[in-house]
Amino acid sequence: MRDPQARDHESLTFAELDARARTIAVWLAGRTEPGDRVLLLFSPGVEFTAAFFGCLYAGLIAVPGPLPGRYRHERRRLARIARDARATVVLSDRRGLPEVGKWAADEGLTHLLPHSTDETHSDPAAWHPRVPGDPEAIALLQYTSGSTGSPKGVMVRHRNLLDNVDAVVRSLRLRPGHRLGGWIPLYHDMGLIGLMLPGVLRCDGYVQMDPMTFLRRPHQWLQMMDAYDVNGTASPDFGYELCLRRVTDDQLAGLDLSRVYAAVDGSEPVRADTVTGFAARFAAAKFRPDAIVPMYGLAESTLLATGVGGRPPFVVGVDTAALEGGVLRRAAAGIPARNLVGCGPSAGLSVRVVDPDSGEELPAGRVGEIWLSGPSVTAGYWANSEATRAAFEATGADGQGPFLRTGDLGAVLDGDLFVTGRRKDVLVLHGRTIHPQDIEAELRAQHAELGGLHGAAFTVGWDDGTGPRESVVVLHEIRGHWGAERMTELAAAMKLTVAREFGVPVAAVLLLRPGAVRRTTSGKVERSAMRSRFLERALEPLLASEDPHLTAALDARAQQEER
Repeated sequence: MRDPQARDHESLTFAELDARARTIAVWLAGRTEPGDRVLLLFSPGVEFTAAFFGCLYAGLIAVPGPLPGRYRHERRRLARIARDARATVVLSDRRGLPEVGKWAADEGLTHLLPHSTDETHSDPAAWHPRVPGDPEAIALLQYTSGSTGSPKGVMVRHRNLLDNVDAVVRSLRLRPGHRLGGWIPLYHDMGLIGLMLPGVLRCDGYVQMDPMTFLRRPHQWLQMMDAYDVNGTASPDFGYELCLRRVTDDQLAGLDLSRVYAAVDGSEPVRADTVTGFAARFAAAKFRPDAIVPMYGLAESTLLATGVGGRPPFVVGVDTAALEGGVLRRAAAGIPARNLVGCGPSAGLSVRVVDPDSGEELPAGRVGEIWLSGPSVTAGYWANSEATRAAFEATGADGQGPFLRTGDLGAVLDGDLFVTGRRKDVLVLHGRTIHPQDIEAELRAQHAELGGLHGAAFTVGWDDGTGPRESVVVLHEIRGHWGAERMTELAAAMKLTVAREFGVPVAAVLLLRPGAVRRTTSGKVERSAMRSRFLERALEPLLASEDPHLTAALDARAQQEER
């Protein structure tokens, strides 16, 4: 376990990690009962890993989270997690503890016992197991808001972790001598379960990079892989796209990525132009064409659900009109097409695509909701039996079950799962199904001012004076200081793009400052939250180009709610 950003490049051998974990476990054992929940809020570095294993050694449930941050909604979300988990202790390091203590006091979390793990001096030899080993016991609460709801704690059992770690190793064809590394925070399941745990438990270690360093200087991620002989890494799609935009020819010169055997792309929609562009751009650095690995997974299945390494990305041009009608098929020559990326076959789970209303399993090529079952499916949501029943206890039309309802839409083609969107995010207009991420990506592709930023497309219902109607609204971040005239022209051009490419009118375009589009900790756009903020008139756009009838309807609604 190494932290290349630490001043002394802090590292731990496996024996040192074990001793550090035992030291933390001894301290925890004197202040907790088995099964208590412990918040882990750490700066980037090796201390998170020691604290995570310390919790497991002490028979406790780890609750990873980000440091509180400076935005009010981030601090409130973290407080909701602490209260929902009923955490009794919060662990951090000496760098993060002052910020954590102030956050706890500000949020009224006076019951939390704060502690800095790098100032723990218990005797590791005093450690002993407090509870018998139980693979069914909860090891981890992985809090997720997904992209459509409030935070829910996914109960990940010890056996879920081990099964999914083995699935990652098997699917990526990793070997005991391989080393993993990346920039993804360890409170994110892709960083914790997709990289750190396989690196520590099944491979030759793990290298952690500061996420902020990556965002500022993405080339250093590539340099880290070269310098530390990293064989496997992972990132959401935007990380690879960031490298495509920001890594210069000078920074590429001298890089050797030939030892990278698996670079997972997942956690958010995988885009064809990203995976093909990355492989082509970094071929000059000996990056293998079969090294980039699109995968599909979610916290409720521990992490990995489908994916396979050792092959180039499976990119298919699909018939756009057929896709809007719920059918995934290759486009014939001359037919409008959209490139989609296959996320591989099952990684050990039973994968079904079903009609979400009837539960009937659909044939290959038909788009439906993705249902999962198998050993990596977790135990449900912490202290939320209603949500657990709704998501984890689905029964198919054939009586088989239980299945996990993922809420994601997709179809199987040639044995690969293609994920087409989120069921709750889908735009249904005039009998057509349009996926919002396709609108957002097309706008970024055609308007350079939007490149590398985030947007949210959704529909709103309103009355234009002639009757009720449903219309598309697009929110998008824009970088730079553009004048009102240029932004007005851009908003008009964006409306034309959506009308031309998707055949639907846009009632409103709002241009926002960078960072204004809310995303989950895994980088997924929170479209439902942005829709709510739009309807509440809570946004502060740089420019709003709205149909006057829509503006009047929303203003009238807001005034009624105020009364």
